[in-house]
Amino acid sequence: TKQTVKKQTPIAKRKVISEETSKQIRYALESVVAQGTGRNAFVDGYRVGGKTGTAQKVKDGKYLKNNHIVSFIGTAPSDDPSLVVYVAVDNPKGTIQFGGTVAAPIVGNIMRDSLPQLGVEKRKDQIEREYQWLDKKLIEVPNLIGLSVTELEPLLINLRLKASGEGDVVVQQSPKPGEKVKEGSTVRIYLDSEDGASD
Repeated sequence: TKQTVKKQTPIAKRKVISEETSKQIRYALESVVAQGTGRNAFVDGYRVGGKTGTAQKVKDGKYLKNNHIVSFIGTAPSDDPSLVVYVAVDNPKGTIQFGGTVAAPIVGNIMRDSLPQLGVEKRKDQIEREYQWLDKKLIEVPNLIGLSVTELEPLLINLRLKASGEGDVVVQQSPKPGEKVKEGSTVRIYLDSEDGASD
């Protein structure tokens, strides 16, 4: 009819929820990542909050079998967000179709790489991660710099090693000593001669 039924004037500024409610929700979302279905997005040293999503797709008014859009949205630090990452995967193949299984690890990797680039410093006040029996635990990377190749084996029981360079003394490593990584992760080292290491 081209007649305006109702006209709503936008409100310039409006508080949707209280600061206390917002704080509680952010804490709950951090709990999802540390102790719930979003554990695959956990990043050591950063307070990551998030929520999983799993939606069964519909075609011609009927739900499709084994056909989902799985997603995860994460924010960090959860008490003072600098970064929000949303990942959705349409009908992932060869895996259990849950947001916490498929999308959360992707968000975690993006957070792990992006937060240091944004200048967000690590802290020790995050909620402690809760492990289940299938979860890979985080272990601290030892300091390998200055060690000879023969001294490395006993220090890397739960880690893999990838070496480059020539020589028998470790002069560089990645991840850095003290970083926490999942069991089975690869530590890259650069070898040089003992003389080269002292230059």
